Amino acid sequence: MKGSDVAVSNVSKSFGSFAALKDVSVSINKGEFYSLLGPSGCGKTTLLRLIAGFEDPDRGQITIDGADVLGLPPDKRHCNTVFQSYALFPHLSVFENVAFPLRIRKVPSRLIKELVFKHLELVQLEAHADKKPSQLSGGQKQRVAIARALINEPSVLLLDEPLSALDAKLRQHMLMELDAIHDKVGITFIYVTHDQQEALSVSDRIAVMNAGKVLQIGSPQQIYENPASEFVARFIGEANLFTGVVTRREGSLNLVDTDGFGPLLVDDETEVAVGDRIVATIRPEKIRISTERLEGPNINVLHGVVHEPVYSGFQTKYIIRADSGSLLTVFRQHANWSEGIPDIEWKDEVFLSFSARDMVIVERNPG
Repeated sequence: MKGSDVAVSNVSKSFGSFAALKDVSVSINKGEFYSLLGPSGCGKTTLLRLIAGFEDPDRGQITIDGADVLGLPPDKRHCNTVFQSYALFPHLSVFENVAFPLRIRKVPSRLIKELVFKHLELVQLEAHADKKPSQLSGGQKQRVAIARALINEPSVLLLDEPLSALDAKLRQHMLMELDAIHDKVGITFIYVTHDQQEALSVSDRIAVMNAGKVLQIGSPQQIYENPASEFVARFIGEANLFTGVVTRREGSLNLVDTDGFGPLLVDDETEVAVGDRIVATIRPEKIRISTERLEGPNINVLHGVVHEPVYSGFQTKYIIRADSGSLLTVFRQHANWSEGIPDIEWKDEVFLSFSARDMVIVERNPG
């Protein structure tokens, strides 16, 4: 396996009175595609800059392959960074932009040509070697920046929101290309993004951050299916949240008297007790919407009215106003044009059915 292990241990960093990172610890495995995900100002870019060596932490330790790198300049850490702004030299050709790190190292010209075309081929830009950056699209510029970052054969590639300047469709295309490049070169990628879909699409693991802290680390499936807090549930995708008090518990099955929705069953292994106040969540795609009441063992059923249908081609997103007045979100996938299900439209009365097993407890306050 290529690449390096990166360990950040109990790192804190402040800028004046602002605490950008608060006792952060992450452990990134060799060859992993690891994402730092969170809203603007959460500390993810600061953490990337500390790993790169552009900033020094106030406290804590950063190691690469077990060696302490604090105090080492960026060019001694075997890390290269791809920036959001591309940072290309406008007066140099694509070839010379990619060749620049090698020329700094005084690599022989014959070897430079071989290595540059090898990396341009990797990012599918060999036909554009003589162009200037101004003649390239945004996606092509980003690929030049990636080739230049990879030509020094770093063991860790740091990517600071590299796709945020691109339009949505090009961003998706570039994301798949970036994943393919990672598969080919096999080194450690540390990817900073605020886009949940980007992180879920390509990451081996994700660290969700907010307000300078790491809230949860796990695979995309773990983060999405079992959010560890209300913030993670809200930030990753869409979520319906229910707050209430546990009134009965049998094994992992809890009866919860929820605020505004009445009693609901929540089947979750989280250790709670009768009297505890909890927050539980369910994803919109796990709720079945119908004009008829559907019941079964450990199935929750709520009644409401369609407040807003939002058609998106592959699915319809329904905003439902429950009898209590509270809003819930439901996704209905369009697997087939006609599925024998009556069309559901604005102001229709509907029933929402969902299994207790699909409910996840994300917050617990002992009673």
